Amino acid sequence: MPALGLDPAQFGKAIEAAGFRSVWFPEVNSPQSLEPLAAVLAATGRLIVGTGIASVWTWDPADLASRADRLSERYPGRFILGLGNSHARMVESLGQAYEKPYSKMVQFLDAFPPTRTPVVLAALGPKMLRLARERALGAHPYFVPPGHTAFARRTLGPEPLLIPEVAVALAPGAEGEASARTSAKYSLQLPNYTSNLKRLGFTDEDLGNDGSPQLIKTIIPYGPQRSAERIRQHLEAGADHVVVQPLGEGGNFAPADLEKLAALVPDLLS
Repeated sequence: MPALGLDPAQFGKAIEAAGFRSVWFPEVNSPQSLEPLAAVLAATGRLIVGTGIASVWTWDPADLASRADRLSERYPGRFILGLGNSHARMVESLGQAYEKPYSKMVQFLDAFPPTRTPVVLAALGPKMLRLARERALGAHPYFVPPGHTAFARRTLGPEPLLIPEVAVALAPGAEGEASARTSAKYSLQLPNYTSNLKRLGFTDEDLGNDGSPQLIKTIIPYGPQRSAERIRQHLEAGADHVVVQPLGEGGNFAPADLEKLAALVPDLLS
């Protein structure tokens, strides 16, 4: 996930040089927000670029399909369109009522023209996962433990893509925990995530005070060993690919940790 202020082309080259196979951009909600993705595709030779996510509340389905297909035609096999419902606070800030998000996704997919671009859905609960199985190529969940990946694989079945995203803080001890906790604080204010975590067995106590120690260690691991272990656990639970977001000071994306992250899991980059 790109850091604010980084040149997209240089950012993409650094990710590709470190050995990673994809990069996913958050909040791709306007034609202008597609421009950095196009810059990364142009600057790299094999890197896959995805949207994580394009909100169904901000795009016209036909316009998004057309723009996605232009990228897919220019860079065959290297662009994935992740669609999602975003969150109530974001949608309401645009003056819309965040009502019946599942129905909104169905309506968007009904109006979405046939496209050559692979489409995945930001699915957490069983209904959205089944929709991802039936109407898309798979699911792209975020802020989930490996247990959710196992649940998602059972719900999706063996064929659909399952691409969870996990944030990790490579710094050990208190420094890493502070980065993880700062990142978790934002997500724990969003009902989509907290409802999903409760469905998985986490309690109100786990969700309060910016997350219990066990929740933080499980969902946003910190320290090299725990981070590598959690990435592998998602793969063992059924993920086809794991999107990893390295966190640094203040819970922000840490591009300087790309090479450290690659060195932790060299066998997973081939």
